[in-house]
Amino acid sequence: MPKRTWELVLLGGASGVGKSVAAARIAGATGAFVVEFDDVVSAVQELTTAEQHPALHHFDGPTAPERPEDSWPPERVLELQIATAEALEPAALGVVRNRLTVPVPAVVEGDYLTPAVCARAVALGRATGRDVRAVFLHEGDAERIAANYAAREPAGGEQTGRAEVGARYSHWLADEARRHALPVVDCRPWSTLAERLEAALDAAPDAAPDAAPDAPPSAAATNRTDEQPQEAP
Repeated sequence: MPKRTWELVLLGGASGVGKSVAAARIAGATGAFVVEFDDVVSAVQELTTAEQHPALHHFDGPTAPERPEDSWPPERVLELQIATAEALEPAALGVVRNRLTVPVPAVVEGDYLTPAVCARAVALGRATGRDVRAVFLHEGDAERIAANYAAREPAGGEQTGRAEVGARYSHWLADEARRHALPVVDCRPWSTLAERLEAALDAAPDAAPDAAPDAPPSAAATNRTDEQPQEAP
């Protein structure tokens, strides 16, 4: 990626698809630095409890098993993953607003970046005269994600349940990204991913018309708050 016209990139995708490596490559080639949204997620979870903000603690609340993906049906884990991501939309937009106050390019990457909030970020950039881009990596093969986990976390054992949820979440993110007119890039072949990411970022697609920069959080985020129950290949 020899050139950069953008000021901020949001790189989303499911866990285990290679976002961290891709973000590091983008940053290294363009002089940007990487913001790990997972760090923000951990911070807001430390500042809240399951009683105060249940939507942020579906997976570490008092009724959650140690490995939900091995104990709960994958559709249930996916539902709660999406609910958590939507509950974190205000935090993601806060990161974007803060990044737009400084003239230093950055790549924000994370599992919990939703296409809805990324579309709002693109719209916010446009409204303030800043160039914000968003792109989502997609890997829909659970076996490939499981292999990535095995290579990245050999001490974690077989993680087929987690990988199945990851593949389903990746499909959901890809579908939502397309609905918001955001580019989706297949992770494979990995050897050409850098070039395909560059092309997607250069295309600078418009966010969907309903992506108002100051729109309230999604209905799903507000309606699910009372429910109780990381990556390189």
